[in-house]
Amino acid sequence: MEDGDRRWFYGGGVHTWKATAEETGGAFLLFEDQMEQGKTTPLHRHPESDETMYVLDGEILVHMDGEDHQVAAGGLAVAPRGVPHAFLVLSERARLLCLHTPGCAQAFYLGASEPISPDGPATGPVDFARIRVSGERHGGIEILGPPPFDHS
Repeated sequence: MEDGDRRWFYGGGVHTWKATAEETGGAFLLFEDQMEQGKTTPLHRHPESDETMYVLDGEILVHMDGEDHQVAAGGLAVAPRGVPHAFLVLSERARLLCLHTPGCAQAFYLGASEPISPDGPATGPVDFARIRVSGERHGGIEILGPPPFDHS
C-alpha cells in the first residue's frame, strides 16, 4: 500500500493518500496512517463527515463518546459525524486505513500536513496548534480538548 502521495501529518504519523475527494467526486477521502507507539489525538469531532478507522497492523485505544475501546488488527472503529472521539497507539507501531465520508475533511488534512519528499525523512514535529488552525481555517474538524487518556 505504498502507492499515493505521502504526507507528514502534524498530529504525528505518515499519511499515504489512496483516494482523494477529487478522485471520488467528493464521496470520500481514504488514506493510510502509519504511526508510532504513544501517538495520540486531541479529543475532537468531525462535524460534516463520518470517520471510519480499520486497523491493518497494531493496536489502538479509541475513546468514543466517553468510552474507551481497544481495537486490534482487523478491527474497525466508526466515529459518526459530530461524535467526540480520540485515539492512542498502544502497540510499537500501528497502521490504519482512515475513511472520511464524504470527503469534505480533505482541506483540513492538507492544511495540517506537509508533503514528504522521496529522499526526505518521514517524521517531523507534532504541532496540535497547527491542527487547530487548519480546522478553524478549513473546517473538517473541531478540537474539543486535550487527549482524554490517562498516561499513568
